[in-house]
Parts: sequence; structure tokens; C-alpha cells
Amino acid sequence: MLLTILKNTLAKLKLHKGGLRCIFIITICAFSFSSCSDDDQKTVGEYPGTSVDLGTHKLMSYTVSNKSKYLVVFESGHGNDHTSWYSTGESSEILSIAHFLDSDVLLYDRAGYGKSGFSTAPRTINTLRSELEKVVDQFAQGRKVILVGHSLGGVIIRDYAIKNPAKVAGLVFVDASHEKYNHFSQDQIDVFYNNYKNTYGVNSGIAQETLQLIADFKYAAMLPNLPDVPVIAITSMKIDPEHDAADRQLWYDSKEALKAGVTDFTHITTVKSGHFIQLEEPELVLGNIKLLLSKLPL
Repeated sequence: MLLTILKNTLAKLKLHKGGLRCIFIITICAFSFSSCSDDDQKTVGEYPGTSVDLGTHKLMSYTVSNKSKYLVVFESGHGNDHTSWYSTGESSEILSIAHFLDSDVLLYDRAGYGKSGFSTAPRTINTLRSELEKVVDQFAQGRKVILVGHSLGGVIIRDYAIKNPAKVAGLVFVDASHEKYNHFSQDQIDVFYNNYKNTYGVNSGIAQETLQLIADFKYAAMLPNLPDVPVIAITSMKIDPEHDAADRQLWYDSKEALKAGVTDFTHITTVKSGHFIQLEEPELVLGNIKLLLSKLPL
């Protein structure tokens, strides 16, 4: 059954207007992430990126600077590059996002995605968080950040916030993965990894991150509470053939666990969108980022 679901998912993956995007969105065996090709063939009109040199490899970042007090940083999910935040599929959408939020914004591609280089280091949450720190440090210039994480990106921003509480002004979790929900056997991981390796290459971000998923959620289970900053969680409660009402309740409850120790916690649900809320209801996601920004000191 697992292999059948995976094969069906891989068969329906497509590129979206020159950007990395899964048009067919499905969750595999109770894990809300989507798989996308990292063969990013963009054409004329591409928004320019800035390379961040980590020494062992380079990551491509995309930023708009309005000299705002805070920097809004977007962390993509498993299998996705930064264009998973663009509902139009056009790279120029970063300008619309920055304008709507009236804030500096930063998006980037983790190793093995988009135009970023490959890394030979195990792609654990600890590693991904460390690399996020380096990317943020290059652009934050001492400012606090609002971290927005989708799917597995939610675990990455959790780790960042816990390790760097003084640098974080707020957090937005968009259908974020959580160890209370996401559980895998080694057999499942082996199936996923072999399919991703064969489809996208052994060094692809999705293949290398898949190898670490069991360890990642064990790691996440040991994390302490989030720092006491404003937190918004946006969760899909949409029922479909892969997710019944009981499953969606478990998914919701896992996000409720994020509020421990947080004074200002808001949990928003939607039944209009599946896992990629930012693509199906971009106004919901951006509106709540703007709401969080409005709560912060000027």
C-alpha cells in the first residue's frame, strides 16, 4: 500500500510555471509533506537571488529590503524549494509579499533544492537549523525575525526559536509537522528514500532529508517549550480520502502542543485548503503574518 501511494504521488508531480511546485498535493502515510522535483528550470523574469556561502556549500536566498524593523523569514517544507510560498508560481511574487506585509522578507532554498548546492553532511534538523542561522545572520543585521514554517519547516523554525530566543519576535506555523503525529517505520523510510533517490538523485534535498526523518522526530520530541513570543498556528482540517475526521483531530492536537509556555498563542483552522494552505489560501497565511507583525513593538 505504501509503495502504491508513493508511486501514484510521484506520477502526478509537475512543475508549476517554471517553479518547484507540487500541483497534486497529498500526504503519505500520515505525514503532511509533498514531494517535488528539484530540477528548477526558470525563465525570463526570474527574481534575482543572493548566494550565501557556508564554506562547504552555497545556499541561494531571495530577499526584499524595505529597511523594516523586523525580518520575515520563510522556511519551506520537505521536498520544496522557496517557490512553495508563491501562489502565482511567479518569482516576482516575493515583491507582492513584501509589499503586503510592509516588511523585509527572506526566502531561501535548503541544500539540494532549487539553485542551492549539495551538502554531504547528514540533513538532520540540527543541521538545517544551523544553516538557517547562517542565512538569517547574513540578512537580519541585528534585527529580530518572524519565522514562518510550513510542514517540516515548522520543526526547523521551532529548533531555531528555542536555540535563539533573543533573535525571534514571533512564529507562524503553517500546517506544521509534529512528532506527536508523524511516525515512521524504517521500512517506510526505505521505500520513500529509494523512490526519491531514483527520481530526483541521491544528493537531492528530498532524498537526503528523508533519510533523517525518524531521527528528526525523535530529536523534536526532546525539544523544550517555545520561547514566550506571539505564536500563530494555521492548520488544515480538510477531510479527504487520506485523512478522516479522527486523523485530522490528531493533526490538530499536535499543533495544540505548541502552546505550552506561550502566553499569546492563536490556533486557526481551515477546511478550504489541504496541506499547502499558502497556495490555496494565501490571504489567510499572509493576513495572519501581518496580524502578528501588528502585535510587535514599533
